Amino acid sequence: MNVQIRTHRFDADRKLLDHVQERVVKLQTYHENIVDVEVYLKVDNVVHQIKDKIAEIKVHVPKHTFFVKHESKLFEESFDLALKAMIDQMKSHKEKIISTH
Repeated sequence: MNVQIRTHRFDADRKLLDHVQERVVKLQTYHENIVDVEVYLKVDNVVHQIKDKIAEIKVHVPKHTFFVKHESKLFEESFDLALKAMIDQMKSHKEKIISTH
């Protein structure tokens, strides 16, 4: 599984990158054929007033791409909420596939 973490409008510290990296690995539990994962961490600021921290996660598997986006005041919180939504999406997709076969 190839994992890419990209930041926009800021430089992430090692602690944040480690936080993301160690949690992304858990996605393999929910889908065994993950090709790659892209994580985008962005700062949404309006005229120098820092607002929200945005986390987007894109997971590529054969014949499907999952995408979630979440924002809050902290990157860790945004990422964790996005990851939870991603896990729910992947579980739902897997259940749908199983029920059609």
